[in-house]
Amino acid sequence: MSELADIGVIGGSGFYEFLDFADEVLVETPFGPPSDPLVIGSVAGKRVAFVPRHGRDHRFPPHRIPYRANLWALRSVGVRQVLAPTAVGSLTVDYGPGKLVIPDQLVDRTSGRVQTYFDEGGAVHVQFADPYCPVGRTVAIAAARATSWDPAEEGTLVVIEGPRFSTRAESRWYARQGWTIIGMTGHPEAVLARELALCYTAIALVTDTDAGVEEGEGVTQEEVFKVFAANVARLRDTVMKAIEDLPAERACPCPHALDGMALPFELP
Repeated sequence: MSELADIGVIGGSGFYEFLDFADEVLVETPFGPPSDPLVIGSVAGKRVAFVPRHGRDHRFPPHRIPYRANLWALRSVGVRQVLAPTAVGSLTVDYGPGKLVIPDQLVDRTSGRVQTYFDEGGAVHVQFADPYCPVGRTVAIAAARATSWDPAEEGTLVVIEGPRFSTRAESRWYARQGWTIIGMTGHPEAVLARELALCYTAIALVTDTDAGVEEGEGVTQEEVFKVFAANVARLRDTVMKAIEDLPAERACPCPHALDGMALPFELP
């Protein structure tokens, strides 16, 4: 089933519309089915595979998303570069709702999620000092500017277990560490992509300020969905531009993440 697509997008159902001549593709993986069948179509002359992170009906809460199946399915159809638009909260007054952030660092504060493909058959330790593709980040920043955003060109995304939002004390503690945005889905996506030697780039839309940043009633799901809906068209434009500009040849460290390692199984 390889080479059906080159670029993968993991996002919400609002992204379906950018694929031309889309077809559904059922993919079985050793880790169960992905969130939904892949949708594969064309964008700017490139073949793109899309998977809705939470499922089309948003049935998977953040801690139940089949992350391993999603990334494995994308690689199995030929994907080697992944763009991951996501909604996040802000831990700083500098980033208000509607701000776009291209993070360069990640902090894992989840618990209980399976976060590796290599949990048996021998130890495999991937390099993860810089969790996002440097080329993908550069392309995403330029794409954001080209589509009228003023993006934050760096930031640290702290990923919490969810599905609840943070307490004020937690939020203030995260902010004191210098972390700038907060979400529930960026991990283990990024590390699983690295274990498959994929390029992975997060494109984070701020939908709210977290509970400890400003006084008020705290974050609500209604608020998050409202801001995301108001910005999803612009976010789609940025993703489309990034797809158009991603280079065909990967001149970054990501393809070499597993070089010299004895893997317990063959990658798709």
